[in-house]
Amino acid sequence: MHIAWFGLWILPNTGRLGLRLFDPFPYGILTMVVSLAAIFLATLVLISQNRLSEEAEHRADLALHIGLLTEHELTRVLQMLDVIQDKMAIENHANSDLADLEMETKPEDVLAEINRLQQRAFSGKKLTA
Repeated sequence: MHIAWFGLWILPNTGRLGLRLFDPFPYGILTMVVSLAAIFLATLVLISQNRLSEEAEHRADLALHIGLLTEHELTRVLQMLDVIQDKMAIENHANSDLADLEMETKPEDVLAEINRLQQRAFSGKKLTA
């Protein structure tokens, strides 16, 4: 489509067809039209990228919520299994890993760790820049 547009613009303006030149070489009007189209296209691309970035951030936030909910549910299941094991008098060969898994994960601790890592990454970028 662009090739046809440029051809239909340039061909009459070469003077070979005997038509009156409305945009003689170096085609100033054509250059302006193409520049305006590029500006609008760049704006559209930036708006689309911004929207996609917001969607990706929303998905990441949702994934974090789901991960925290899953962590909470698994912790509760491990705690319940520990209680069942105690009630049935089954020997507990638990190691420290199992005790760590049974500890409740607090969302505010996870968010604080995320913020700490982001600050560290930001500081590292600042130092390298």
